[in-house]
Amino acid sequence: MADSVARSRLSDALTSRRGAWISLGLVLLLMVLLFGAFGSAKAPGGNAQAPAASESTRVSELLKTFPNADRQSVLVVASREDGAALSEADLAGLKDLVPVLDARAAADPSGPVVSDDKKAAVIITPITASDANAENAKAIAALRSDVAAHAPDGLTLQVTGGPAFGADIASSFEGADFTLLIVTILIVAILLILTYRSPILWLIPLVVVALADGLAGRMTAAAGSAWGLQFDAGIISVLVFGAGTNYALLLISRYREELQQETDHRRALSTAWRKTAPAIVASNVTVVLALLTLVLAVIPGTHGLGISSAIGLLIALASVLFLLPPLLAVCGPKVFWPFVPRPGEQRRQGRAWRGIAGGVVKRPLVALLAGGALLAVMAAGLFGTSVGLDQVEKFRVPSESAAGLEVFSAHFPAGEAQPILVVADSAQTRDVVAAAKDVEGVVRAQPVGTTEDGDLTKIMVTSDYAPSTEKSLNQITELRAAVHAVPDAHALVGGAVATDVDARTGNRQDLLLIAPLVLLVSFLVLLILLRSVVAPVLLLVVNLASALAAIGAGAWLSRVLFGQHALDLQVPLLAFLFLVALGIDYTIFLVHRARAEAAAHGTRVGMVEAIAHTGGVITSAGIVLAAVFAALGVLPLVTLGQLGLIVGVGVIVDTLVVRTVIVPAIFALLGDRIWWPGRLRREAPATASGEAGVEGPDLVSSPRGR
Repeated sequence: MADSVARSRLSDALTSRRGAWISLGLVLLLMVLLFGAFGSAKAPGGNAQAPAASESTRVSELLKTFPNADRQSVLVVASREDGAALSEADLAGLKDLVPVLDARAAADPSGPVVSDDKKAAVIITPITASDANAENAKAIAALRSDVAAHAPDGLTLQVTGGPAFGADIASSFEGADFTLLIVTILIVAILLILTYRSPILWLIPLVVVALADGLAGRMTAAAGSAWGLQFDAGIISVLVFGAGTNYALLLISRYREELQQETDHRRALSTAWRKTAPAIVASNVTVVLALLTLVLAVIPGTHGLGISSAIGLLIALASVLFLLPPLLAVCGPKVFWPFVPRPGEQRRQGRAWRGIAGGVVKRPLVALLAGGALLAVMAAGLFGTSVGLDQVEKFRVPSESAAGLEVFSAHFPAGEAQPILVVADSAQTRDVVAAAKDVEGVVRAQPVGTTEDGDLTKIMVTSDYAPSTEKSLNQITELRAAVHAVPDAHALVGGAVATDVDARTGNRQDLLLIAPLVLLVSFLVLLILLRSVVAPVLLLVVNLASALAAIGAGAWLSRVLFGQHALDLQVPLLAFLFLVALGIDYTIFLVHRARAEAAAHGTRVGMVEAIAHTGGVITSAGIVLAAVFAALGVLPLVTLGQLGLIVGVGVIVDTLVVRTVIVPAIFALLGDRIWWPGRLRREAPATASGEAGVEGPDLVSSPRGR
């Protein structure tokens, strides 16, 4: 009761004639101060693929202790435009190119080295590389410009290698975040206009969410800088826009409903705030707690995403609960023009949803089997799904580095472009090299440098296998076993392929740890909210089935529509997290209302009423969230495109099938038993549209009730 009184006082303070202006001023002042305090914050760069404690990461750190550690090689790959063998004139032209490259090189270029089939050649050019891809992009652009200006006639020259890949990644992201923001805003604006059918109203929640996103971007950057977090800012922006818009839709929908019963628009808004705030807070807490489980992840990007996303969602929650209501109160109900709700007005919305829900409740078993069959068909897409993309496949935009690597791999030993690097004690170098050469598929192994004190030696191992294929990944395991067995060598195996091996292991470990924790968090929130055991268990099972179905369908669509034979490593975990956590969001929106309606009408009829009142807003929220996640497809990373596709499909199915068909069918089959071990304390029907909707029914621990 105390929390009800406090909530009532707070809602009145946010919406009263004087309180609205005071609240609006205070919230905007706080935002201005926070924008000023964190406006200059920049998140740290870096996108480590493997766990910090992995062997490949340890090798990367050790390599920094070697002389000229900032030098990396780029490959200038040459081939004839007609596909013929290189002529003597072609090779002479390539030799004339070496002095041009020397002007940009950190050491003497070597080559041209001609392939065995004489159809390609490569000039290896060491450059001084930076940890920042943006800096490398400038050096690579200058090098490519020189190469293009002096390219021999009839030859195609392509600059590839590690630094070139990093440069192409940085170039592909130029302006991408701004594009994502614009696309996201346009999507939300269009969908809000269609939802509210008002040329005015959509601006208010959009401005609120846009401010939340701007503040979230600055505060997460500051958190990332302070705690050394790595994360993708695009995902955070999508979460803030998606979740913030959903919260706003729920609040404004209830506000419109209350305006049809209340003459005082401020009182209607206050009531709407009180009735929706618990569901909004519960859904936000669920997603935030689910995201915070990512702090236990070993993959740096996954670990950093948890804290930063949680910060973003809390800002979205605060903005919708404390900035949106006073804005609506100040503007008044005229913002709904031309469809301004009025007391006593016949309610048209909800009829279609009431009809659908009524049909499901009449034949719940048929509806449940039909919905379950659809999920099973979608989940069948999991069969044949593999996880893991190589370096070329991770980017959907064409790049010179990717094209050059394909030409190089077609004419030279596949592992030449991405050699394996072993660091060992110098005293055992000969034994380590011998052990490495004995591993199947190793073309050669040779020392290529020592530390200044002479204690450590770097050994380059060239594989005959294409990087990131099953053979090359297995070879890393065999190579590690071989060099680890050399006594007192303390040998460690690193390089790009070894990093891929460790990344796969780390992501698998994260999935097995985080997924159960996400389910546990969701269960506990539902348990506390519903004060029932049966309902949370069944709802979580349905949510899990829906998430697996969405991942299966998304993986199948990726293969069929986009030719992506596998999911990227982080996609299964992040997709599962967002699908389960956001799916629980809609469950809370629906079941919170169903519990209130059940107090007056019983569980079966209460569920029909709940769908009639929330079906439209949940569907609108689902479409907005799905469309916003789909906007990730404008970014060049395949990871984000796959994540957007899977979550988008999952949210639509969750909204239209799970919340509309499967959940009502389960509630209809079980009736009041769904609330066990609590029991509904029935209230008079007249109360259902009044304050019973604020607190929900009383669920007591005894099955006998009161």
